Amino acid sequence: MTAGKGFCDLGFAKIDTDRQRRKGFAEVIYCPGKDRQHLKGIAKKIISSRQDLLLTKLDKATFSFLKKSIPRLKYNPLAKIGYFLSKPKTLSQGLVLVVSAGTADIPIAEEAAQTLEVMGNRVERLFDVGVAGVHRLMSNVDKLKKAQVIVVVAGMEGALASLVSGLVKVPIVAVPTSCGYGSSFSGLAALLTMLNGCSPGVSVMNIDNGFGAGYFASLINKK
Repeated sequence: MTAGKGFCDLGFAKIDTDRQRRKGFAEVIYCPGKDRQHLKGIAKKIISSRQDLLLTKLDKATFSFLKKSIPRLKYNPLAKIGYFLSKPKTLSQGLVLVVSAGTADIPIAEEAAQTLEVMGNRVERLFDVGVAGVHRLMSNVDKLKKAQVIVVVAGMEGALASLVSGLVKVPIVAVPTSCGYGSSFSGLAALLTMLNGCSPGVSVMNIDNGFGAGYFASLINKK
């Protein structure tokens, strides 16, 4: 293992140890495709550097493996996120609301919400309020208007983001999900709807990227 200026070379990975100072949060680890022993080495190095640890798309079996050597590692099985906080967080004053269109979208919405919480944001959840029963959303307009930023997660045709944006003056972070029937093309239809939405003030993440939405919403909320 060698240490460079701002990074640590483990041989199989070069960990950006300067990222928390530079960006406000430590390097986040995307887990699929990585060897378990490599994940353990990366995780332990980040923790030993006194930085917060966030592991995305982490399956339960790999979490159980990591927890044997990192007893304080926590896991949100719905979000598939593992996390370790170097110290307790002071929550932001601004509220981030995470909204899902359907219950099938909840895992990605929960990924966004858990990311936001690990990053020290005050978060509320509003799930299963999609456009097929728009009265469910309209009965929560007061809650929408209390938020500093809103994450909207939707599959199928992805129309919810534009609808929510038309009701509020705050930024919307939209996340298309891969939920839907054949012609949804594993989330491509929802992605295109969100990109082509007519309501201004909407930024769009990649398909199923709840982490990216949480990170971006956190940056907005803490400005």
